[in-house]
Amino acid sequence: MSFFKEFKEFAMKGNVIDLAVGVVIGGAFQGIVNSLVKDIIMPITGIFTGNVDYSKWVITLANGNVQIGIGSFINAIINFLIIALSIFIALKYINKLNKKIEKLNEEARHKILKEKDKKEEVAEPTEKTCPYCLSEIPYKAIKCAHCGSDLRVKIENIEKAQESEKVEN
Repeated sequence: MSFFKEFKEFAMKGNVIDLAVGVVIGGAFQGIVNSLVKDIIMPITGIFTGNVDYSKWVITLANGNVQIGIGSFINAIINFLIIALSIFIALKYINKLNKKIEKLNEEARHKILKEKDKKEEVAEPTEKTCPYCLSEIPYKAIKCAHCGSDLRVKIENIEKAQESEKVEN
């Protein structure tokens, strides 16, 4: 198998495509979150902090030669928290839906099994054969209506009688 054919099979597997879609949607979602933080959350926090812009906060070191962008870091932390919270809420909702689906599937399986068990139950017979005259008689009968034989006699006695008939014949 050629390298390109193997790569094509790998790239077209469902997991790889799902991952690619997730990365693209995640990138778009990050843009939305960045705008939310920059354009909505930071101005609102600015109201409480005297209109301070965190993104411009820096710590200067080594005689002004090195600047650490602490404000950008704060914005990144807020972005992360919003993204993590959004994913948590989405996954919690998805898991809740999955549990409901599993419960419905389990109930459906139980219902199918119950119906299958009902179908497999053997109905009690309504008729039986008299061992003496071989006539069909009601299943619960204890005396044959055709020959008058007592049907409570054990099978062993019937078999003995049949053996003795064979010997006589």
